[in-house]
Amino acid sequence: MTQEVHPISIPSNLGEHTRTGFNTKYLAGGLLLILFVGFLVFQVYEATTTTGAYYLTVSELNARTPQIYGERVRVNGNVVIGSEDWNAREVTLRFAIVDESQQTLPIVFYGPRPDNFQRAASAIVEGELLPDGTFQAETLLLKCPSRYEEDPEEVYVESIR
Repeated sequence: MTQEVHPISIPSNLGEHTRTGFNTKYLAGGLLLILFVGFLVFQVYEATTTTGAYYLTVSELNARTPQIYGERVRVNGNVVIGSEDWNAREVTLRFAIVDESQQTLPIVFYGPRPDNFQRAASAIVEGELLPDGTFQAETLLLKCPSRYEEDPEEVYVESIR
């Protein structure tokens, strides 16, 4: 038996690669990546502008009174002894803080009264100054002295309104 051998012809354009158009999966992936990075940049911007607060003393806040209404600020002061007014029915805590220059600031906080409020030496309140002169606190950070430790105990509470 004789076997016939046919020569195999190899196409001449086999090594050439021709692009026929855009690859849509790479285009869609790139767009999704750009959207995700844009979303992250937007979230970082929003987080820094909405949670950023000026840090002022009571006297600095009183000096900026007309211009600072409605702006989010953070104020530090010592809790005035005997200024606490707790209304459990309305879940409202009213007290005052004082700074080194003996200027006082009335504070209203809508939220749970911290257990150790009587022992609080100083308070850092964050919120906004109202036109009637009271400071509506959204967050309250109390620093209380501890009998057994050198560092003061800190309690952080957020407003419910």
